[in-house]
Amino acid sequence: MSRHAATARSRHRPRPLPGASIPSRGRRGPLRSVRSVAGQVFVLQLLLILVLVAAAVAILALQARSQSITDARRRSLVVAETFARSPGVSEAMTSHDPTALLQSPTEAARKGSGVDSVVVFNTHGIRLTHPDTRLIGKRIIGPAWAVRRELAGETITRIFRASQGPSVISAVPITRPDGTLAGGVSVGVKIESVNGVVKGRLPALLGAAAGALALSAGGTALVSGRLRRQTRGLGPAEMTRMYEHHDAVLHSVREGVLVLAGDGRLLLANQEARKLLGLAPDAEGRHIGELGIEPRLAELLASGRPATDEVYPSGNRLLAVNVRPTDRGGGPAGSAATLRDTTELRLLSGRAEAARERLELLYDAGVRIGSTLELTGTTEKLVEVAVPRFADVVTVELLDPVLRGEEPTPPYEVLHRTAAGGDTTGHPLFRPGERAVYPPSAPQHQALRTGRAVLRADPGEAVGYGDDGRRPLDHGIHSLITVPLRFRGVTLGLANFWRTRDSVPFEEEDLAIAGELTARTAVCVDNARRYAREHAMVSTLRRSLLPCVLPDQEAVEVASRYLPAPGGASGGWFDVIPLPGNRVALAVGQVAGQGLHAAATMGRLRTAVQNFSALDLPPDEVLSLLDELVTRLDLEHDAGADTDTATGRGTDTGTGTDPGAGTDGDGVRIAGATCLYGIYDAVCGRFTVARAGHPGPVLVSPDGTVDTPAVPVSRPLGRGGEPFEAVELSPPAGSRLVLYTNGLLEDDDRAPGKGLERLCRTLADRPDLGPDETCQGLFATVLPARPSEDVALLVARTRVLAPEDVADWDVPFDVAEVATIRAQCTRRIRAWGLEEDADTAELIISELITNALRYGAPPVHLRLMRGRSLVCEVSDGSSTSPHLRRARATDEGGRGLFLVSQLARHWGTRYTADGKVIWAEQAISASQPENASGTGSRERPVFSGSG
Repeated sequence: MSRHAATARSRHRPRPLPGASIPSRGRRGPLRSVRSVAGQVFVLQLLLILVLVAAAVAILALQARSQSITDARRRSLVVAETFARSPGVSEAMTSHDPTALLQSPTEAARKGSGVDSVVVFNTHGIRLTHPDTRLIGKRIIGPAWAVRRELAGETITRIFRASQGPSVISAVPITRPDGTLAGGVSVGVKIESVNGVVKGRLPALLGAAAGALALSAGGTALVSGRLRRQTRGLGPAEMTRMYEHHDAVLHSVREGVLVLAGDGRLLLANQEARKLLGLAPDAEGRHIGELGIEPRLAELLASGRPATDEVYPSGNRLLAVNVRPTDRGGGPAGSAATLRDTTELRLLSGRAEAARERLELLYDAGVRIGSTLELTGTTEKLVEVAVPRFADVVTVELLDPVLRGEEPTPPYEVLHRTAAGGDTTGHPLFRPGERAVYPPSAPQHQALRTGRAVLRADPGEAVGYGDDGRRPLDHGIHSLITVPLRFRGVTLGLANFWRTRDSVPFEEEDLAIAGELTARTAVCVDNARRYAREHAMVSTLRRSLLPCVLPDQEAVEVASRYLPAPGGASGGWFDVIPLPGNRVALAVGQVAGQGLHAAATMGRLRTAVQNFSALDLPPDEVLSLLDELVTRLDLEHDAGADTDTATGRGTDTGTGTDPGAGTDGDGVRIAGATCLYGIYDAVCGRFTVARAGHPGPVLVSPDGTVDTPAVPVSRPLGRGGEPFEAVELSPPAGSRLVLYTNGLLEDDDRAPGKGLERLCRTLADRPDLGPDETCQGLFATVLPARPSEDVALLVARTRVLAPEDVADWDVPFDVAEVATIRAQCTRRIRAWGLEEDADTAELIISELITNALRYGAPPVHLRLMRGRSLVCEVSDGSSTSPHLRRARATDEGGRGLFLVSQLARHWGTRYTADGKVIWAEQAISASQPENASGTGSRERPVFSGSG
């Protein structure tokens, strides 16, 4: 590497690269961590300096002690030698009293030289002088080897324990003039004195150490602060990790990165930049214009001018170049450039766009295909989604059992084309509503047989239709994917995707898209098939539970309509129940929920109403019995649900139109059902009605006056808590009674009450309409466009029995009067022209009156009514009901009611507030003329649908 390159690299290596990612100082977590690490580093530096200073002080102290000991050795030896060679010392040693002569000079020498002891001893080791006079005359002490050497006349300098403690001892012999040994002198310097010298120097050493420590700490703090500022708060580990990351990122990104100095020299280039520009290995450190780069690109890089996604040619590539200066944040002059190969980017962009379009296609398929539960509509949604975004032509064919709501089984043979769309729908292959017939060689036949998708992308290969497989090719079709619609391992049909002249042929990767589209369609088709099957079952059940024809009765002229809810038949119902005495019961009700369970529950309620009506009870009592029945059934239902839970069978709770109407897997709770029940009496022209949570009736007079009578509303059935209350209405003859369910009026787009206003307005506009025309008009004008629930409508036009067709007698409470009353009745019957039926009627009247007089209580009343049948009613004040029984041969009575039951078509008993009424209905002979008032309709069909 050249010197310039090495210099440049060494110059820029300690500094972060321009644009390098530095941890944000604004974030508390990283900044706190960096500060903590910096503080720990500073403390470690202080501890290291303290250890070094302490070591230096200890070394200096030891060195001072060593020097002091050396000085003590030298001083003690000099003093000893000087004293031993002093004039008169040897003579004093041989004098009579050497201590007296030498004690004073030794003390003067000790004090003058600063040593601790000067001891003179003779050749026997006896002290002649000593600073402590008590020790004079005693033997010198010390190690045996030292004492021997001293007495032998050797000069020694050693450290040992003497009489004054550990000391530096120097012993020098004293000789006579003739050279013989006269004794010796030992000079001692105590170690304590040496340490005292060191201690005297220690404050200076410690002061110097403290100064050095303070200077070092201050220098360390300054250096650390500057280092943190230079590294932007990063410690060594972070710096190392950052540079490792930057280096890894720099050379792994798919963009070329160039760093240039202010004079245009290349400082750094990553591997991608070298590949894109074809740079030489020694390019770093050279001017950008000398590297063989395209002149325009080199000029841009050398100028340092900011640039954003500017495209420049480089060989056979087009590079998108971005240039940014590096000196905006106080960095060195220069620039950083990034290079991106737009050729690869355009390829990736095209792939991403294709993937995005496919994801959008699949998303739309998931949203739109499952938006309907109708089989044909589901397949049409697939065509709408796939054309033209995936294919130019799409056809969908379903197996014949699927269209019937059944699950198909192999062999799969008959296909019906339910949907087709695209730009060649004129071809027979693409016409919906026809049977699809494919030859055995066709790919469709192969897909049905194998259960796998088949791709045919060869324009010269037949795609199969009828006897001539090439005919689709005449329409420009050159590519086909046919996929079986399969769900849970069952084939439901086929989906065929075709591409024509201007489209790219299908490829293998398109099989996945086609498979995903058909998989989602298959799930929805199976749901629609199941729904169609259940809807057919519910519709069949509903048709069997609702009255197929309205019964023959002459009290009212009646018509009805029933429209199932959009989601299938639910719990709306109605009924017309003939009652004795030219009366009729009209009932309309609603059960919450939809589907099979709601229809079954509706049938249970309708059956219960018919059974309770047979008791000939007032409307409020019928509703009371119905309320008790609903409560009992719900208790049984709840007990069954608790048993299922205890045995591990899961139950869930659904909601219908009423919040209290829950459902589970075994049935529907009836609580919350509504009902309106009324009885119209054609003799007196009264309509007695009660309701339980149901909308009240609408009464339309013959003159067009519309009234909504105030019928007290009670809680829905099964809620209990209050009695039911009935009211009596007296509509004029020819009035229309309109009974309906909420579905006729309720609509999300209507304000509350608007539906009832429209209903009343429609009824008032056409007062002359009959019941059937009224139903048709209400369905045309009042019915919402999409009712939220099913609609039941019942319209009855009232009739009143003519006065001449009714005869009444008050019967005296005397059996003797029976013959008189019987004769009067016979005359009236013959006057009505019923001669052929008079004898039978006479017998029936006689038995009923006799029974009332014998077993009943006064008052007794007789009423005859002529209509399409002859009705006889005998009322009395007793509530005791007669019972039909077979009399024995020995019984005198008990045969009257038996004769009545044999002669009359129907007979029965009903209770009143004052007692009871026993009635018998006798058929009129066919040869008898029909009365004028008995023009009631025979059995009428029940209309369903929108009319």
